[in-house]
Amino acid sequence: MNAEEKKLTVEASLVNLDLVLAFVEKELEAASCPAKIQGQICVAFEELYVNIANYAYEGQTGECIICLCISTDGNGKRLELILKDKGKPFNPLDKADPDISLSAEDRPIGGLGIFMVKKIMDEVSYSYQEGFNCLTLVKKWIVE
Repeated sequence: MNAEEKKLTVEASLVNLDLVLAFVEKELEAASCPAKIQGQICVAFEELYVNIANYAYEGQTGECIICLCISTDGNGKRLELILKDKGKPFNPLDKADPDISLSAEDRPIGGLGIFMVKKIMDEVSYSYQEGFNCLTLVKKWIVE
């Protein structure tokens, strides 16, 4: 398996959303990621980045570090995408999944985005390491 980690550090701000999405899209395209899977990854990534930009630093500024590694094993590829921030410790995976059988009006606000991320990605995990919230996303695909 070969892999090279790419890294981008930006101020965690919605102003940088296009920049960080372009970073992820460029690497996915270079790895021959199918358009459908690329779209899914970008939707999940955008949801998490926007949450960091809006909530991690409680109205203050701070950075977001995006680490992206795509490895190859035979005709399969594996993306590992890590979002790191030094905001308040927060594990979004601790929140219970929303009851999607309820209508939007009857469902409490919040939780739908991370639920969607968990459904899209193959693996989602959280850790708090050396002062950083670390949210790791994994997606695998076959190159045809």
